[in-house]
Amino acid sequence: MKKTVKFLYIGKAPISVWFRYGLILFDVVTIIFFVATAHFPHGPWVTGISWVVGFIILLDFSARMWIAKDRWKLLRKIYTLADIVVIVSLILDPFLTGNLAFLRILRALRLIHSYHLLWDLRRDSTFFRTHEDAVIAAINLLVFVFATSTAVLVFFIPEDAKNPYIDALYFTMATLTTTGFGDITLSTPWGKLFSVFIMVVGVALFVRLAQAIFMPQKVRHKCPSCGLFCQSALNNDPPSASKFDPPWS
Repeated sequence: MKKTVKFLYIGKAPISVWFRYGLILFDVVTIIFFVATAHFPHGPWVTGISWVVGFIILLDFSARMWIAKDRWKLLRKIYTLADIVVIVSLILDPFLTGNLAFLRILRALRLIHSYHLLWDLRRDSTFFRTHEDAVIAAINLLVFVFATSTAVLVFFIPEDAKNPYIDALYFTMATLTTTGFGDITLSTPWGKLFSVFIMVVGVALFVRLAQAIFMPQKVRHKCPSCGLFCQSALNNDPPSASKFDPPWS
C-alpha cells in the first residue's frame, strides 16, 4: 500500500499527475466552501460537510507524512502546520465559535506551495515555466486577500450587514492599496492594528508581484553536475522537461 501511495503522490506517470491535480481541485473547492460558510450559521449540514472534508484532509495529511523521507522536516513546513490547524478546526466544528472557524482559510496555503505541484507545472506548462515568479506572487497575494477578508468578515463585520462578504473584501482592498475611502473603518484598537498589518504585508506582496511581472523572464533548471536548481534568461527554445524532473528521478 505504501508503494501505491508513493506512486500517486510522487510518481511521474499520468495517473499520478492527474491525482495531484485532483488534490489541488479539491483544495480550491474546499476553500470556496470555507469562505462561503465563514459568516454562515453552522447547522447539521455544514457540520456534517465539515467533518467529511476534515476526514479527507486528514487522510491526505497522513499519507504525506507516511511517505515522507524526513517527517520532522515536513512537519515544520508552514502549509503542513496550516493543515493541522484546519483539521482540528473541522473536527471540532460543533464546539468552535465563528471567530475561530476563519482559520480554515489557511488551507489556501497549499494551493501553490506543494513542491510536487510545482514540478508538475514546470514540466507540463510552458506558460508556468516562463512566468513562474509572477504566478506564485499573484497566488500568494490572492491567498492573503482571501484570508484577511475572511478574518475581517468574522471579527469586524456586523452580522446584520446587508453585504458582509462584499464589505469585508472592499475594506481589505481599500486598506491593502492604502486608498482608504473611509466609508468602512475599524474603530477598535485591535481593528486599527489589523488594518496596519494589512497595509504592511499587502504592500510588500504588491511590490513582489510587480517585480515578478516586470523583471526579465527567467526559467529554472536543474544543474546536471551539482543537482541544484538555477535561473537562466529565457531564450526562444524552451527547456526540456527533464530539467524539471524531481530530484528522485
